[in-house]
Amino acid sequence: MKLAKRAAELEPSVTLAAAAKAKALKAAGLDVISLTVGEPDFTTPDNIEQAAIAAIKSGEVSFYTPSGGTPALKSAIIQATKETYGFTVAAENVMVGTGAKFALYALFQAIIDEGDEVIIPTPYWVSYGEQVKLAQGTPVFVAATHENDYKVTVDQLEAARTDYTKAIIINSPSNPTGMIYTEAELRAIGEWAVAHELLIVADDIYDHLVYNGNVAHHIASLSDAIRQQTVIINGVSKTYSMTGWRIGYAIGDKKIIAAMTSIASQSTSNPTAVSQIAAIEALTGEQATVETMRQAFEKRLNTIYEEVAALPGFKLAKPQGAFYLFPNIKEAMDLGGYTNVTTWVNDLLEQEQVALVTGEGFGAPENVRLSYSSSLEDLEEAVIRIRRFIEKSQKN
Repeated sequence: MKLAKRAAELEPSVTLAAAAKAKALKAAGLDVISLTVGEPDFTTPDNIEQAAIAAIKSGEVSFYTPSGGTPALKSAIIQATKETYGFTVAAENVMVGTGAKFALYALFQAIIDEGDEVIIPTPYWVSYGEQVKLAQGTPVFVAATHENDYKVTVDQLEAARTDYTKAIIINSPSNPTGMIYTEAELRAIGEWAVAHELLIVADDIYDHLVYNGNVAHHIASLSDAIRQQTVIINGVSKTYSMTGWRIGYAIGDKKIIAAMTSIASQSTSNPTAVSQIAAIEALTGEQATVETMRQAFEKRLNTIYEEVAALPGFKLAKPQGAFYLFPNIKEAMDLGGYTNVTTWVNDLLEQEQVALVTGEGFGAPENVRLSYSSSLEDLEEAVIRIRRFIEKSQKN
């Protein structure tokens, strides 16, 4: 059986591949420290779990829900949006999906025709380019550099724009860099997009995970004109430690949202009913646990950053949000005679049992991604092992 071209050409997620390999080695009895996946190591807060349990016992989650989410969850999202973004939307502007990843997938399926281009700043989250290609679009990568804190400029975007450009993706705070665009930078990008009638895809999934006094500004909040050309992607996975519950959402123009909802109706039918109940409690219930988890990530960042930055051959900007470090390790690779970052990552796993994610899947072939959503004990032990690997490879 010959596979469809879209399936044959699809690149697997380097993050999930690294996590799977680490789990396999751990199952084989090795003492593996995995800093691969982007998920909090906290369990879902108790009030959210209890709301889900009560819903299950009541029988209310035994049946289909509307394809784009229940009215109750949409209402909770509308209220949370008003509090966070400062504006009010209608239910017809909201679509709930099976995770923010599916919301992005449905969005690209809804807006892209063959040959349309989507500008994606690099380093980028691993699925952006592949999802654009699955919609028969063309990802156009624009390189953000370490020297500019991994943020692109309007001049770079304009140089990449063509008559086929349909949209641009802005992810701030960023996965994998953790960097945040300033209000002025976002305004400049937003006004440029409005001037050229380009859709802005604002992936705001990490907007509540910000540290050390930094502020995550929302591009959709900067003006009515920018908001009207923006589709917001957000969800409960990161903020509320609910990665397994798979609830994300999109907010945007009602025509786009209607098309995304139709796509969901023919693919997933509806987001899991009990997860929607849990998401309502996450958004409307007590928020103290959100701050507790945020403070824990901030402590880990401030503890581990200096240790990672001090590793031989590592060049690292301090993240402002999310929960990743994304060092350039070109000099560390040179010390060990490596020419490929994925080989370096694989050897580190095999020799020292530390699992990182290669930067190649993020469009950054000289970087690696470390998630600090693990315990401080594991993080500090991982740094010891990485240093040992670098020193040992240098001697060889």
